[in-house]
Amino acid sequence: MSSAHIIFDQTGGKVAHRVTTMRTSAVRDLFAAASRSDIISLSGGMPDVSLLPPSAIKKAMKAAAEDDRAVALQYGSTDGRVETKQVFCDLMRDIGVRCKPENVMITSGAQEALDLIAKAFIDPGDIILAEGPTYLGALQAFSAYEPDVRCIPFDEEGMRMDLLEAELEKIGKGGPKFLYTIPNFQNPGGVTMSPPRRKRLLELAKEYDFFVVEDDPYGRLRYDGGHMKPLKALDDDVVYLGTVSKVFAPGLRTGWVVASRGFLAKLNLVKQGTDLCGSAFNQVVVQHYFTDTPWQKTLQTFVDTYRTRRDAMLAALEAHFPPEATWTHPEGGFFVWVTLPEYVDTGSMLSVALEKGVTYTPGDGFFPKASAGQNCMRLAFCFESPENLDEAIRRLAAVIEERLELYRAFIQAGAIEVPSS
Repeated sequence: MSSAHIIFDQTGGKVAHRVTTMRTSAVRDLFAAASRSDIISLSGGMPDVSLLPPSAIKKAMKAAAEDDRAVALQYGSTDGRVETKQVFCDLMRDIGVRCKPENVMITSGAQEALDLIAKAFIDPGDIILAEGPTYLGALQAFSAYEPDVRCIPFDEEGMRMDLLEAELEKIGKGGPKFLYTIPNFQNPGGVTMSPPRRKRLLELAKEYDFFVVEDDPYGRLRYDGGHMKPLKALDDDVVYLGTVSKVFAPGLRTGWVVASRGFLAKLNLVKQGTDLCGSAFNQVVVQHYFTDTPWQKTLQTFVDTYRTRRDAMLAALEAHFPPEATWTHPEGGFFVWVTLPEYVDTGSMLSVALEKGVTYTPGDGFFPKASAGQNCMRLAFCFESPENLDEAIRRLAAVIEERLELYRAFIQAGAIEVPSS
């Protein structure tokens, strides 16, 4: 007799309503496919950790395992080790922000910080503003608490302040709860908010009484132009999120929040119920990496390498993509945002691209409603070699061209109408 069993999911009627409205991460779902040897991945924003010097990693790990093992292997405080906080204060000073350890909380990457902010401050129905498109991990973190997320379009100078003002006037009294932004080399758009728009955003935050959450994972990865002051350097009321994931090691899952002591007290309260405390071992490793190794030299290696890869992707797009496509030209970070004609669905096109040996992230996952961004895609240039990037764009261009040719044939046969300009 067969020993096979049919297993039914019996949780359906017991799942919280908020879970039924949550969407899976397109990037997470693509990781398995991207790990195949025959696939060139343009989907995940993975730093190239092979560029890290083994000697620096060994030195930091050895210090945590031997010199500081009594604290590194023990429970820690919910808000993190003071010594590691001081390291983050030093990193903040480098970019123009002065803060003290009591204004810093250490989190399990910036992703946990997003969830803690959502848990502490979002009630169902609260209005949250963000760029449109925006970081899909933020949308996931916020969606669990059932807000009304409204996206403000951007252009090459970042979030459009005229459209933000129009949305705030429409919302009226009470305003949004907060605004979430990635002003430097935005994910997924790659655009950077200009200084005048940064100034205007902070003025509107005061006028309409909402707080600003500044997510800055890519700020040190600038390839063109000069440093721009973070929003936090312009207004101390801004809540700043940092992470070591893009400049050191994402596997250490270490980030931080800089905010007022009152704000951090709320995050501390909800974090206690999440994980009690973060990994003291990881915090000690991070502390020693940024104090005992020539990390600035390694950072420059990252910048030089990623600049070369960005240039390779932009050149490949110019050489291979059809004239109907447009894309952003990032001054830093990891991503290029591509916009195709409205009739191209990048979600349904992904399976064909996988058959051709290339992945990307469809655009609809970067909006709170899947009906937006269907003709867009995010391309990551951070991980693959320049040669692979050119080949991946060539393959992807062929897939897109097939879609365009089919559409043109339908127009010629009179099966569909020519879109109005």
